[in-house]
Amino acid sequence: MTTTWITICDTCKRDDWAERGVGETDGERLAALVEAAAAGTAIRTRRTACLMGCDHSCNVAIQAPGKLAYTLGRFEPTEDAARGIVAYAQGHAASDTGQVPYRAWPQEVKGHFITRHPPLPEMEAAR
Repeated sequence: MTTTWITICDTCKRDDWAERGVGETDGERLAALVEAAAAGTAIRTRRTACLMGCDHSCNVAIQAPGKLAYTLGRFEPTEDAARGIVAYAQGHAASDTGQVPYRAWPQEVKGHFITRHPPLPEMEAAR
């Protein structure tokens, strides 16, 4: 079984970030919550400086070698969102293709999908 990763943009700032005057970014807050929710599971997490989805912040990518990859966004940095993201990643990990049936999606991720990417080919395609 391959490892499913959640990559969290820790520079994401929601539209009202500056007005709220908080010290850490919304992405940093979400990253800490996702890391805590994933603790003790087979899901791995990592942070990145930018997923280039600023209009959709807060953003995460769910990916594993040989599987479909997904970018999700428009999250509030809450424990519920973090639990939903990790639960979806667990479904991704359990799937041979990375595709999780809609009926199995946690409510917290519905409406948050931004992109889906096919897996990279295992060998270079002939030109």
